[in-house]
Amino acid sequence: MKIGYDGKRATKNLTGLGNYSRWLIESISNLYPNHEYLVYTKTINDSPRVKNFIGSENIKIKTPVHNKFLWRRMGIIKDLIKDRIKIYHGLSNEIPFGIQHSKIKTVVTIHDLMFLNYPKHYGWLDAKLYNWKSKSSCDAATKIIAISENTKNDIIKFYKINPDKIEVIYQSCHDQFKIMLHEDELNNIKNKYNLPNKYILYVGTVESRKNLAALVKALSKVDEDLKLVVVGKKKKYFYKIIEPLINKLNLDSRILFFENLEFIDLPGFYQNAEVFVLPSFYEGFGIPIIEALYSNIPVITSLGSCLEEAGGPDSKYVDPNDVDGIVLNINLITHNKEIRENMIQKGRLFVEKFDTTNLCKQLMDCYNSIID
Repeated sequence: MKIGYDGKRATKNLTGLGNYSRWLIESISNLYPNHEYLVYTKTINDSPRVKNFIGSENIKIKTPVHNKFLWRRMGIIKDLIKDRIKIYHGLSNEIPFGIQHSKIKTVVTIHDLMFLNYPKHYGWLDAKLYNWKSKSSCDAATKIIAISENTKNDIIKFYKINPDKIEVIYQSCHDQFKIMLHEDELNNIKNKYNLPNKYILYVGTVESRKNLAALVKALSKVDEDLKLVVVGKKKKYFYKIIEPLINKLNLDSRILFFENLEFIDLPGFYQNAEVFVLPSFYEGFGIPIIEALYSNIPVITSLGSCLEEAGGPDSKYVDPNDVDGIVLNINLITHNKEIRENMIQKGRLFVEKFDTTNLCKQLMDCYNSIID
């Protein structure tokens, strides 16, 4: 069977949607090598992660030749027909317009409908465009994959889609986060990046939705020997807001920012940390939470959206606006070894539900069901 994928994010983005796309295509092509996997894209990032992905034995990169300007939305259908694609999977809320009139079966992954839940984080035109693409793709697709129960509920609520058409298939993280490093390896990473002895870890883009401001305020109220390590790209407009807050609270010496961290070293950042905190207002799923749990690090995150699905029953949850609640839980974890160890053990057991083999079996069963 020939399976085609929208590879724009997989071969370009190095964060959320790109990581999801690469993980899905690589994993299923390795576990089910008897099928052909064609990845359609026009742009290829020079990153080692992308180079390793496109060099995978079972993956074939295809450059669309029809209607190159609007290839994802229109032109690619001719390429898919020519290549005799049986199933086409749009990996980021979008499939080609009109593809339902061809013989090609389609799957679309919907990550979130944040532009409807939190439109203030988007420009008016962007929100309208994202909504049109997502709704038309949900209407046209043979099957919809939601990456969380929360997203499935939003699709039903906003788009009135039949629940039977939607399947929840979670995502996992890269396998390198599932391997515990030796003490000397952890020390090498600590020395390479001059990491503090005790630190809170935050991984994610520095933008308003991620609510880093609340964590910065919380840092000013916890032990002074505890630092904050932030791994993620700075959005300029938001960093201009967060920087004065850091200065006002005299936290310059207690916060370290890393924008272009080598991906291979990221597991060491998790495993050296005391606690992982993600106080977001809204997430599609929250892969950094999965990475933290696999890394044997306790998690504090927000109530609401889908973060409780990712963190499980033994992570700590707070209202994202409750700075004192964040402080309370940081102190609880860093001051009480028994609570910390209990969270680590139970978190590690819970995160096994995101095992790659099981998730890929669900995906292949989904593909087979729409062919049958």
